[in-house]
Amino acid sequence: MTSNNKKNPSLGRGLSALLSDTTATAGGSNLIAIEKIEPNPFNPRTDFDENALKELAESIQELGIIQPLTLRKLNTDKYQIISGERRFRASQIAGLKEVPAYIRVANDQSMLEMALVENIQRENLNAIEIGLSYHRLLEECKMTQTDLSQKIAKSRSDITNHLRLLKLPAKIQACVRDGKISMGHARALLSISDEHQQLLALDSILEKGLSVREIEQWNSKTTTPKSSPSSNHLSPLEKQLVKALGTSVKITESAKGKGKLIVSFDSRIQRDALIAKLSQG
Repeated sequence: MTSNNKKNPSLGRGLSALLSDTTATAGGSNLIAIEKIEPNPFNPRTDFDENALKELAESIQELGIIQPLTLRKLNTDKYQIISGERRFRASQIAGLKEVPAYIRVANDQSMLEMALVENIQRENLNAIEIGLSYHRLLEECKMTQTDLSQKIAKSRSDITNHLRLLKLPAKIQACVRDGKISMGHARALLSISDEHQQLLALDSILEKGLSVREIEQWNSKTTTPKSSPSSNHLSPLEKQLVKALGTSVKITESAKGKGKLIVSFDSRIQRDALIAKLSQG
């Protein structure tokens, strides 16, 4: 390896760039008994789709395991998964007694880093799982965003955008995790400063299929009172309602006390927000 490489050769290469094989075989993998393998406690993925696992198990029964697992040797009779837990679970369903694997040596800190980097690069994690993996690499592995960006070959803006999702209410994070709303919707919800309004907007996405663009307009439509050239001519009660509702209000009243209260809205987004406000209390 010379010092005049233009780029870090480890970028984009996953575990092969971070680990050295402890075996001396030229081909690489070994066959390891499934009963000697245990899951990785550091794996950021905690949910595995049962139907997808069954489909993978059928593929393994027909074609075998194309990509070997990567294992950490704990002792002579026990191994721990660094990457490939999904393949491991599917192999159990398929009834395999042993699986091909690369055997590596790593301490817990290195193992955590390797598992997180491997999953970010190779697994189909959802946006919340990716954000959690970024957070753990920054906090537990003491990386800077610049270090992380270089290691996983992702832009700093991508890292920042995923980390920001972790600031959303738990209900919204769960919807992103479960695929009920897109990352685009989640990022639009971040522009709404009030948590209650974020959850109202989420309900509208789920119930009415609001677009990302409509959610981006939610904040200005629901929280900013309208200014009007004639606002100085409003009655004290009208001014109070404008301030409370964030939209234009008109009151007409007869001498006998009968009249009308007209509350204006510009979109169904603002209408729903006004109904929610009026329903409170």
